[in-house]
Amino acid sequence: MILQVVPILGMYSDNYFVKLPRRVTGDSGLDWVQETLARDTQCYNMFRVERPLFNRLHNTLVHSYGLKSSTKMTSVEALAMFLWVVGSPQSVRQAENRFRRSMEIVCRTFNRVLTCLLRLAHDIIVPKDPTFLEVHPNLENPAFWPHFNDCIGAIDGTHVKVVVDKSKRVPYLNRHNETSQNVLAVCDFDMRFTFVLSGWPGSAHDMRVFKDAITTHHHKFPHPPLGMLLELSCNNFNPITLVHLSLIVCLSKYVGKYYVVDAGYPNRPGYLSPYRCTRYHVEQWQNDPPPQGMKETFNHAHAKVRNVIERSFGVLKMKFRILLNMPRFPEDKQTRIIVACMALHNFIRESRIADREFDACDADENYNPMPSSSASAWPEDEPFVEDINMNAFRDELADTLFNGV
Repeated sequence: MILQVVPILGMYSDNYFVKLPRRVTGDSGLDWVQETLARDTQCYNMFRVERPLFNRLHNTLVHSYGLKSSTKMTSVEALAMFLWVVGSPQSVRQAENRFRRSMEIVCRTFNRVLTCLLRLAHDIIVPKDPTFLEVHPNLENPAFWPHFNDCIGAIDGTHVKVVVDKSKRVPYLNRHNETSQNVLAVCDFDMRFTFVLSGWPGSAHDMRVFKDAITTHHHKFPHPPLGMLLELSCNNFNPITLVHLSLIVCLSKYVGKYYVVDAGYPNRPGYLSPYRCTRYHVEQWQNDPPPQGMKETFNHAHAKVRNVIERSFGVLKMKFRILLNMPRFPEDKQTRIIVACMALHNFIRESRIADREFDACDADENYNPMPSSSASAWPEDEPFVEDINMNAFRDELADTLFNGV
Protein backbone atom coordinates (compact mmCIF):
# COMPACT_ATOMS: atom_id res chain seq x y z
CA MET A 1 0.00 0.00 0.00
CA ILE A 2 2.87 2.35 0.82
CA LEU A 3 4.45 1.58 -2.55
CA GLN A 4 1.18 2.62 -4.26
CA VAL A 5 0.67 5.79 -2.26
CA VAL A 6 4.20 7.22 -2.59
CA PRO A 7 4.11 7.74 -6.40
CA ILE A 8 0.71 9.43 -6.11
CA LEU A 9 1.98 11.82 -3.47
CA GLY A 10 5.02 12.51 -5.62
CA MET A 11 2.80 13.40 -8.60
CA TYR A 12 0.70 15.79 -6.53
CA SER A 13 3.77 17.39 -5.03
CA ASP A 14 5.16 18.06 -8.51
CA ASN A 15 1.91 19.67 -9.67
CA TYR A 16 0.82 21.60 -6.60
CA PHE A 17 3.71 22.06 -4.19
CA VAL A 18 6.75 22.46 -6.43
CA LYS A 19 6.18 25.87 -8.01
CA LEU A 20 7.85 27.00 -11.21
CA PRO A 21 10.27 29.92 -10.87
CA ARG A 22 8.72 33.36 -11.31
CA ARG A 23 8.73 34.78 -14.81
CA VAL A 24 11.71 36.89 -15.74
CA THR A 25 10.69 40.54 -15.91
CA GLY A 26 9.94 41.60 -19.47
CA ASP A 27 7.34 43.18 -21.70
CA SER A 28 3.79 42.30 -20.69
CA GLY A 29 1.24 40.99 -23.15
CA LEU A 30 -0.34 44.44 -23.38
CA ASP A 31 3.05 46.02 -24.13
CA TRP A 32 3.57 43.57 -26.98
CA VAL A 33 0.06 44.23 -28.32
CA GLN A 34 0.53 48.00 -28.30
CA GLU A 35 3.94 47.73 -29.95
CA THR A 36 2.52 45.40 -32.63
CA LEU A 37 -0.49 47.61 -33.31
CA ALA A 38 1.86 50.55 -33.88
CA ARG A 39 3.50 48.78 -36.84
CA ASP A 40 1.27 48.30 -39.86
CA THR A 41 2.96 45.20 -41.26
CA GLN A 42 3.33 43.52 -37.88
CA CYS A 43 -0.28 44.32 -37.01
CA TYR A 44 -1.57 42.61 -40.14
CA ASN A 45 0.78 39.64 -39.80
CA MET A 46 -0.04 38.99 -36.15
CA PHE A 47 -3.74 39.93 -35.97
CA ARG A 48 -4.75 39.46 -39.64
CA VAL A 49 -6.33 42.93 -39.85
CA GLU A 50 -5.13 46.49 -40.36
CA ARG A 51 -4.96 48.85 -37.38
CA PRO A 52 -8.04 50.93 -38.37
CA LEU A 53 -10.11 47.79 -38.70
CA PHE A 54 -8.83 46.44 -35.37
CA ASN A 55 -9.98 49.66 -33.71
CA ARG A 56 -13.39 49.54 -35.38
CA LEU A 57 -13.89 45.89 -34.44
CA HIS A 58 -12.85 46.59 -30.85
CA ASN A 59 -15.23 49.54 -30.54
CA THR A 60 -18.10 47.55 -32.04
CA LEU A 61 -17.62 44.62 -29.67
CA VAL A 62 -17.29 46.93 -26.65
CA HIS A 63 -20.26 49.16 -27.41
CA SER A 64 -22.71 46.63 -28.87
CA TYR A 65 -21.73 43.07 -27.94
CA GLY A 66 -20.54 43.12 -24.34
CA LEU A 67 -16.75 42.98 -24.58
CA LYS A 68 -15.31 44.44 -21.36
CA SER A 69 -11.96 44.79 -19.67
CA SER A 70 -11.33 42.64 -16.61
CA THR A 71 -9.05 43.11 -13.64
CA LYS A 72 -6.55 40.81 -15.36
CA MET A 73 -6.73 41.94 -19.00
CA THR A 74 -7.94 44.93 -21.00
CA SER A 75 -10.44 44.52 -23.82
CA VAL A 76 -7.78 45.56 -26.36
CA GLU A 77 -5.41 42.83 -25.23
CA ALA A 78 -8.26 40.31 -25.06
CA LEU A 79 -9.28 40.94 -28.69
CA ALA A 80 -5.65 40.90 -29.84
CA MET A 81 -5.07 37.57 -28.13
CA PHE A 82 -8.15 36.04 -29.78
CA LEU A 83 -7.13 37.27 -33.25
CA TRP A 84 -3.57 36.04 -32.67
CA VAL A 85 -4.82 32.57 -31.71
CA VAL A 86 -7.24 32.14 -34.64
CA GLY A 87 -4.96 33.80 -37.20
CA SER A 88 -1.79 31.74 -36.81
CA PRO A 89 -3.11 29.45 -35.24
CA GLN A 90 -1.69 29.24 -31.74
CA SER A 91 -2.45 26.95 -28.81
CA VAL A 92 -3.51 28.04 -25.35
CA ARG A 93 -0.05 27.21 -24.03
CA GLN A 94 1.57 29.42 -26.67
CA ALA A 95 -0.81 32.24 -25.75
CA GLU A 96 0.11 31.75 -22.09
CA ASN A 97 3.77 32.25 -22.95
CA ARG A 98 3.28 35.13 -25.40
CA PHE A 99 0.90 37.18 -23.22
CA ARG A 100 2.46 36.19 -19.88
CA ARG A 101 -0.86 35.12 -18.45
CA SER A 102 -1.98 31.99 -16.66
CA MET A 103 -3.74 29.20 -18.54
CA GLU A 104 -6.94 29.99 -16.67
CA ILE A 105 -6.92 33.65 -17.70
CA VAL A 106 -6.12 32.78 -21.33
CA CYS A 107 -8.98 30.28 -21.54
CA ARG A 108 -11.45 32.52 -19.79
CA THR A 109 -10.55 35.54 -21.94
CA PHE A 110 -10.69 33.54 -25.18
CA ASN A 111 -14.19 32.33 -24.26
CA ARG A 112 -15.34 35.89 -23.45
CA VAL A 113 -14.28 37.21 -26.85
CA LEU A 114 -15.73 34.14 -28.58
CA THR A 115 -19.10 34.77 -26.94
CA CYS A 116 -19.10 38.40 -28.12
CA LEU A 117 -18.25 37.36 -31.68
CA LEU A 118 -21.08 34.82 -31.72
CA ARG A 119 -23.46 37.63 -30.79
CA LEU A 120 -22.02 39.60 -33.70
CA ALA A 121 -22.47 36.56 -35.96
CA HIS A 122 -26.20 36.52 -35.20
CA ASP A 123 -26.50 40.04 -36.65
CA ILE A 124 -23.93 39.98 -39.43
CA ILE A 125 -24.26 36.51 -41.04
CA VAL A 126 -27.54 37.44 -42.71
CA PRO A 127 -28.56 38.75 -46.15
CA LYS A 128 -28.28 42.50 -46.63
CA ASP A 129 -31.53 42.45 -48.59
CA PRO A 130 -33.82 39.68 -47.25
CA THR A 131 -36.27 40.28 -50.11
CA PHE A 132 -33.60 39.78 -52.81
CA LEU A 133 -35.15 42.46 -55.01
CA GLU A 134 -31.96 44.06 -56.30
CA VAL A 135 -29.69 42.57 -58.96
CA HIS A 136 -26.07 42.60 -57.86
CA PRO A 137 -23.76 44.74 -60.05
CA ASN A 138 -21.45 41.75 -60.60
CA LEU A 139 -24.23 40.02 -62.52
CA GLU A 140 -24.50 42.95 -64.94
CA ASN A 141 -21.29 41.70 -66.52
CA PRO A 142 -22.04 41.00 -70.23
CA ALA A 143 -20.87 37.41 -69.69
CA PHE A 144 -23.74 36.85 -67.23
CA TRP A 145 -26.46 39.35 -68.17
CA PRO A 146 -29.35 38.66 -68.49
CA HIS A 147 -28.90 34.92 -68.10
CA PHE A 148 -28.16 34.93 -64.36
CA ASN A 149 -29.96 38.12 -63.32
CA ASP A 150 -32.20 36.17 -60.89
CA CYS A 151 -29.27 34.55 -59.11
CA ILE A 152 -28.96 35.68 -55.47
CA GLY A 153 -25.84 33.85 -54.31
CA ALA A 154 -24.04 30.53 -54.07
CA ILE A 155 -24.19 27.52 -51.75
CA ASP A 156 -21.47 25.00 -51.00
CA GLY A 157 -19.85 23.02 -48.25
CA THR A 158 -16.26 23.14 -47.05
CA HIS A 159 -14.30 20.89 -44.73
CA VAL A 160 -12.59 22.28 -41.64
CA LYS A 161 -10.09 20.02 -39.88
CA VAL A 162 -11.03 19.33 -36.28
CA VAL A 163 -9.71 17.26 -33.37
CA VAL A 164 -12.02 14.64 -31.85
CA ASP A 165 -11.70 11.79 -29.38
CA LYS A 166 -10.66 8.40 -30.74
CA SER A 167 -14.09 7.00 -29.94
CA LYS A 168 -15.70 9.56 -32.33
CA ARG A 169 -13.02 9.54 -35.00
CA VAL A 170 -14.75 7.35 -37.60
CA PRO A 171 -17.82 9.57 -38.28
CA TYR A 172 -15.55 12.60 -38.67
CA LEU A 173 -13.26 10.98 -41.27
CA ASN A 174 -13.72 12.59 -44.69
CA ARG A 175 -12.75 11.14 -48.06
CA HIS A 176 -9.14 12.28 -47.50
CA ASN A 177 -9.03 10.22 -44.28
CA GLU A 178 -8.83 13.35 -42.13
CA THR A 179 -11.10 14.30 -39.23
CA SER A 180 -13.14 17.33 -40.21
CA GLN A 181 -16.47 19.10 -39.97
CA ASN A 182 -18.57 19.58 -43.09
CA VAL A 183 -19.62 23.23 -42.95
CA LEU A 184 -22.45 24.45 -45.19
CA ALA A 185 -22.37 28.12 -46.17
CA VAL A 186 -24.40 30.51 -48.30
CA CYS A 187 -22.73 33.63 -49.65
CA ASP A 188 -23.75 36.64 -51.72
CA PHE A 189 -21.82 38.32 -54.52
CA ASP A 190 -20.08 40.67 -52.09
CA MET A 191 -18.28 37.58 -50.71
CA ARG A 192 -20.29 37.85 -47.48
CA PHE A 193 -21.62 34.75 -45.78
CA THR A 194 -25.38 34.97 -45.28
CA PHE A 195 -25.87 31.59 -43.59
CA VAL A 196 -23.63 28.98 -41.98
CA LEU A 197 -24.32 25.56 -40.51
CA SER A 198 -21.35 23.94 -38.76
CA GLY A 199 -21.02 20.86 -36.57
CA TRP A 200 -21.75 18.07 -39.06
CA PRO A 201 -19.06 15.32 -39.15
CA GLY A 202 -16.79 15.14 -42.17
CA SER A 203 -18.30 11.90 -43.48
CA ALA A 204 -21.68 13.60 -44.04
CA HIS A 205 -22.46 14.44 -47.65
CA ASP A 206 -23.18 18.03 -48.65
CA MET A 207 -26.77 17.16 -49.53
CA ARG A 208 -27.44 15.70 -46.11
CA VAL A 209 -26.20 18.88 -44.45
CA PHE A 210 -28.24 20.97 -46.89
CA LYS A 211 -31.44 19.11 -46.03
CA ASP A 212 -30.83 19.81 -42.35
CA ALA A 213 -30.29 23.49 -43.13
CA ILE A 214 -33.59 23.96 -44.98
CA THR A 215 -35.65 21.87 -42.53
CA THR A 216 -34.29 22.01 -39.00
CA HIS A 217 -32.90 25.53 -39.47
CA HIS A 218 -35.53 26.76 -41.94
CA HIS A 219 -36.31 29.82 -39.79
CA LYS A 220 -32.75 31.08 -40.27
CA PHE A 221 -32.01 29.81 -43.77
CA PRO A 222 -32.36 32.58 -46.41
CA HIS A 223 -34.79 30.77 -48.71
CA PRO A 224 -34.98 32.02 -52.31
CA PRO A 225 -38.35 33.61 -53.17
CA LEU A 226 -40.58 31.38 -55.28
CA GLY A 227 -41.45 32.31 -58.82
CA MET A 228 -44.95 33.64 -59.58
CA LEU A 229 -46.07 30.60 -61.55
CA LEU A 230 -44.58 28.21 -59.01
CA GLU A 231 -46.55 29.92 -56.25
CA LEU A 232 -49.70 29.46 -58.26
CA SER A 233 -49.03 25.78 -58.84
CA CYS A 234 -48.32 25.33 -55.13
CA ASN A 235 -51.78 26.78 -54.36
CA ASN A 236 -53.65 23.97 -56.16
CA PHE A 237 -53.75 25.72 -59.54
CA ASN A 238 -53.10 23.66 -62.61
CA PRO A 239 -49.35 23.16 -63.07
CA ILE A 240 -47.85 25.29 -65.78
CA THR A 241 -46.55 23.25 -68.69
CA LEU A 242 -43.38 24.78 -70.00
CA VAL A 243 -43.05 22.79 -73.20
CA HIS A 244 -44.01 25.77 -75.33
CA LEU A 245 -42.19 28.40 -73.28
CA SER A 246 -38.83 29.01 -74.90
CA LEU A 247 -37.92 32.41 -73.55
CA ILE A 248 -35.88 32.90 -70.38
CA VAL A 249 -38.29 35.59 -69.24
CA CYS A 250 -41.19 33.16 -69.24
CA LEU A 251 -39.19 30.43 -67.56
CA SER A 252 -37.87 32.78 -64.90
CA LYS A 253 -41.46 33.54 -63.85
CA TYR A 254 -41.69 29.90 -62.84
CA VAL A 255 -38.23 29.62 -61.31
CA GLY A 256 -38.03 32.92 -59.44
CA LYS A 257 -34.82 33.69 -57.58
CA TYR A 258 -32.22 30.95 -57.13
CA TYR A 259 -28.80 30.04 -55.77
CA VAL A 260 -26.11 28.41 -57.89
CA VAL A 261 -24.94 25.09 -56.46
CA ASP A 262 -22.45 22.44 -57.57
CA ALA A 263 -23.12 18.98 -58.96
CA GLY A 264 -23.58 17.53 -55.47
CA TYR A 265 -27.03 19.13 -55.32
CA PRO A 266 -30.08 18.40 -57.49
CA ASN A 267 -31.46 20.90 -59.99
CA ARG A 268 -34.61 22.09 -58.23
CA PRO A 269 -36.60 25.35 -57.91
CA GLY A 270 -34.42 27.84 -56.10
CA TYR A 271 -31.19 25.91 -56.70
CA LEU A 272 -29.55 25.83 -60.12
CA SER A 273 -26.94 23.10 -60.58
CA PRO A 274 -24.63 22.39 -63.55
CA TYR A 275 -24.84 19.49 -65.97
CA ARG A 276 -23.34 16.43 -64.36
CA CYS A 277 -20.64 14.29 -66.00
CA THR A 278 -19.51 17.37 -67.94
CA ARG A 279 -16.40 19.51 -67.50
CA TYR A 280 -17.21 22.07 -64.84
CA HIS A 281 -14.58 23.63 -62.55
CA VAL A 282 -12.93 26.90 -63.60
CA GLU A 283 -9.45 25.38 -63.23
CA GLN A 284 -10.31 22.80 -65.90
CA TRP A 285 -10.43 25.52 -68.57
CA GLN A 286 -7.29 27.43 -67.59
CA ASN A 287 -4.85 25.33 -69.63
CA ASP A 288 -7.30 23.25 -71.62
CA PRO A 289 -9.39 23.93 -74.75
CA PRO A 290 -12.31 26.39 -74.41
CA PRO A 291 -15.82 25.07 -73.70
CA GLN A 292 -17.22 22.81 -76.38
CA GLY A 293 -20.94 22.45 -76.95
CA MET A 294 -24.01 23.73 -75.16
CA LYS A 295 -23.52 21.92 -71.84
CA GLU A 296 -19.88 22.89 -71.41
CA THR A 297 -20.69 26.49 -72.31
CA PHE A 298 -23.33 26.61 -69.60
CA ASN A 299 -21.11 24.86 -67.05
CA HIS A 300 -18.29 27.30 -67.71
CA ALA A 301 -20.56 30.33 -67.13
CA HIS A 302 -22.19 28.66 -64.13
CA ALA A 303 -18.78 27.88 -62.58
CA LYS A 304 -17.67 31.51 -62.97
CA VAL A 305 -20.81 32.68 -61.18
CA ARG A 306 -20.49 30.08 -58.41
CA ASN A 307 -16.76 30.77 -58.02
CA VAL A 308 -17.65 33.53 -55.53
CA ILE A 309 -18.16 31.03 -52.73
CA GLU A 310 -14.92 29.19 -53.52
CA ARG A 311 -13.06 32.48 -53.27
CA SER A 312 -14.90 33.36 -50.06
CA PHE A 313 -13.78 30.09 -48.50
CA GLY A 314 -10.25 30.79 -49.77
CA VAL A 315 -10.10 34.23 -48.13
CA LEU A 316 -11.62 32.85 -44.90
CA LYS A 317 -9.05 30.07 -44.54
CA MET A 318 -6.11 32.15 -45.69
CA LYS A 319 -6.87 34.79 -43.09
CA PHE A 320 -7.83 32.56 -40.17
CA ARG A 321 -5.40 29.64 -40.28
CA ILE A 322 -7.02 27.99 -37.27
CA LEU A 323 -9.49 26.57 -39.82
CA LEU A 324 -6.59 24.65 -41.38
CA ASN A 325 -5.18 23.25 -38.16
CA MET A 326 -7.61 23.40 -35.25
CA PRO A 327 -6.05 23.05 -31.78
CA ARG A 328 -7.46 20.55 -29.30
CA PHE A 329 -10.55 22.41 -28.10
CA PRO A 330 -13.84 20.75 -27.05
CA GLU A 331 -15.91 19.76 -30.08
CA ASP A 332 -18.68 22.30 -29.52
CA LYS A 333 -16.09 25.04 -29.08
CA GLN A 334 -14.46 24.13 -32.40
CA THR A 335 -17.88 24.52 -34.03
CA ARG A 336 -18.36 27.96 -32.47
CA ILE A 337 -14.88 29.09 -33.52
CA ILE A 338 -15.78 28.36 -37.17
CA VAL A 339 -18.86 30.59 -36.92
CA ALA A 340 -16.87 33.33 -35.15
CA CYS A 341 -14.28 33.36 -37.94
CA MET A 342 -17.06 33.77 -40.51
CA ALA A 343 -18.44 36.68 -38.50
CA LEU A 344 -14.99 38.30 -38.55
CA HIS A 345 -14.82 37.65 -42.31
CA ASN A 346 -18.12 39.51 -42.84
CA PHE A 347 -17.12 42.36 -40.54
CA ILE A 348 -13.90 42.90 -42.48
CA ARG A 349 -15.76 42.84 -45.78
CA GLU A 350 -18.47 45.25 -44.66
CA SER A 351 -15.99 47.71 -43.19
CA ARG A 352 -14.67 48.56 -46.68
CA ILE A 353 -11.26 49.15 -45.09
CA ALA A 354 -8.33 47.98 -47.21
CA ASP A 355 -7.59 44.29 -46.76
CA ARG A 356 -4.95 42.36 -48.67
CA GLU A 357 -6.91 39.18 -49.41
CA PHE A 358 -10.17 40.94 -50.31
CA ASP A 359 -8.35 43.58 -52.37
CA ALA A 360 -6.62 40.85 -54.39
CA CYS A 361 -9.99 39.20 -55.07
CA ASP A 362 -11.52 42.52 -56.14
CA ALA A 363 -8.64 43.14 -58.54
CA ASP A 364 -8.94 39.72 -60.21
CA GLU A 365 -12.28 37.95 -60.45
CA ASN A 366 -10.52 34.59 -60.85
CA TYR A 367 -8.12 35.01 -57.95
CA ASN A 368 -8.53 32.48 -55.15
CA PRO A 369 -5.95 32.58 -52.34
CA MET A 370 -6.64 28.97 -51.41
CA PRO A 371 -8.49 26.84 -53.99
CA SER A 372 -10.54 24.02 -52.50
CA SER A 373 -10.77 20.43 -53.63
CA SER A 374 -13.25 19.33 -56.28
CA ALA A 375 -16.95 19.10 -55.55
CA SER A 376 -18.35 16.09 -53.74
CA ALA A 377 -19.92 13.35 -55.82
CA TRP A 378 -23.60 12.47 -55.59
CA PRO A 379 -24.12 9.89 -52.81
CA GLU A 380 -24.84 6.43 -54.17
CA ASP A 381 -27.70 5.79 -51.74
CA GLU A 382 -29.46 9.08 -52.58
CA PRO A 383 -32.10 8.99 -55.37
CA PHE A 384 -31.30 11.55 -58.03
CA VAL A 385 -34.54 13.52 -58.48
CA GLU A 386 -34.54 16.81 -60.37
CA ASP A 387 -37.31 19.21 -61.30
CA ILE A 388 -38.37 18.98 -64.92
CA ASN A 389 -39.10 22.68 -65.18
CA MET A 390 -35.75 23.66 -63.68
CA ASN A 391 -34.12 21.36 -66.22
CA ALA A 392 -36.02 23.18 -68.98
CA PHE A 393 -34.87 26.50 -67.55
CA ARG A 394 -31.26 25.29 -67.48
CA ASP A 395 -31.51 24.01 -71.07
CA GLU A 396 -32.85 27.40 -72.21
CA LEU A 397 -30.00 29.21 -70.47
CA ALA A 398 -27.48 26.84 -72.01
CA ASP A 399 -28.95 27.32 -75.48
CA THR A 400 -28.93 31.11 -75.30
CA LEU A 401 -25.37 31.18 -73.90
CA PHE A 402 -24.10 28.81 -76.59
CA ASN A 403 -25.79 30.67 -79.44
CA GLY A 404 -24.90 34.09 -78.08
CA VAL A 405 -28.53 35.21 -77.80
